[in-house]
Amino acid sequence: MKKIECIIKPFKLDDVKNAITDLGVVGMTISEVRGFGRQKGQNETYRGAEYQVEFLPKIKVTVVVADDQVPAVVGAMQENARTGRIGDGKIFVTNVEQAIRIRTGETGSDSL
Repeated sequence: MKKIECIIKPFKLDDVKNAITDLGVVGMTISEVRGFGRQKGQNETYRGAEYQVEFLPKIKVTVVVADDQVPAVVGAMQENARTGRIGDGKIFVTNVEQAIRIRTGETGSDSL
């Protein structure tokens, strides 16, 4: 099993969610996060005063999938999150050693 974490722009959430659920992903966790990468934030103007916003609002989509689903899910996330502009986000894939469904006690890929 692999955990895929995808940091995206907030307005791309519905596109990414629809794309990965169409692939059979049955559960996901969505978190509102703030951060910056190479862009180092952006300048904003409020009532004539300019100020620096260092941490930009992003959405983190987290899913755990079977190993054979990883290429399709990552591809769908990448394709549907891309705008072609700076700040499109990142995708991280990590190993999951164990997963347990609390209600039933199912383990491994059965718990997904």
